[in-house]
Amino acid sequence: MKAIAYQHSLPISNPLALQDVDLPAPEARGHDLLVEVKAIAVNPVDHKIRQGVQPEAGQWKVLGWDAAGVVRAVGEQVTRFKVGDRVWYAGAIDRPGSYAELQLVDEHLVGAMPASLDFAAAAALPLTTITAWELLFERLGVEQGGGQGQSLLVIGAAGGVGSILVQLARQLTQLTVIATASRPETEAWVRELGAHQVINHRRPLAEEIQRLGLPAPQLVASLTETGAHFAQIVELMAPQGKLALIDDLQPGQLDVMALKRKSLSLHWEMMFTRSLFNTADKIRQGELLSEAARRVDAGTLRSTVGEHFGRINASNLRRAQALQESGAARGKIVLEGF
Repeated sequence: MKAIAYQHSLPISNPLALQDVDLPAPEARGHDLLVEVKAIAVNPVDHKIRQGVQPEAGQWKVLGWDAAGVVRAVGEQVTRFKVGDRVWYAGAIDRPGSYAELQLVDEHLVGAMPASLDFAAAAALPLTTITAWELLFERLGVEQGGGQGQSLLVIGAAGGVGSILVQLARQLTQLTVIATASRPETEAWVRELGAHQVINHRRPLAEEIQRLGLPAPQLVASLTETGAHFAQIVELMAPQGKLALIDDLQPGQLDVMALKRKSLSLHWEMMFTRSLFNTADKIRQGELLSEAARRVDAGTLRSTVGEHFGRINASNLRRAQALQESGAARGKIVLEGF
């Protein structure tokens, strides 16, 4: 089968950073589905793994944790899907990814694809939808339909996770949604997705909140550059508030003692936790994706495609990862077909 993979951690400008290769086709066993990948999306985790994980000598590592496709075979224990089903998923970080024509994925992590979307539009959503959903409803503990009188600040709202989180908070809760964006086009994007207010994260956040006369937010989702924003976040948050993070931090960037005076709580979200530890509730991710598909088909959740980079090949994926690494991507970058 065709795949895009690497053997050495190299800068994305190097042609060997991602290469077109032929690999043996996998076979479905147990609870696995064998999916013919029709479209994929690029996420920050893709280039973070490429930069930080070196395959064993002579081995190829296949990245990619967002896909939409068609089930071509099922393992003997599969009960939730059949051959021919259109599915979407983010998969598991410790297994070969979706930069390939065929991929094995545990049925518990898979959802039925929205009927109203094509494969490219669907591929933009799984990883970010799961992350945003878990962050809002499980980590921050907001109830669907709840949040009246409270506000949520989303730092980095124009990115992949932020683009879904703003929608979920606006559509499924009564929270006042304050988004951050630093460019006119990203500000327009987050307003279109439903943000009530927008502030600039290139300026001091606490001052931006005060400038608009907004009350101190009880909830903050810091999706990028948390280390740089941390002191401002602590200053602006309401006492007894909740802070949720997803981005990677360097040692010493986070002084958790700063949270004590306001009794602020800290919550990490990593959507791969359930698959990494094979938790008893991992089926929740598949159920969540099927629920999200119903909301897409009902028109209450929209795809967050920012750019379509064409065919799934090494050249286009190098371009896509370069844009993702630059931090200038809006929404999701998708690729379609081999």
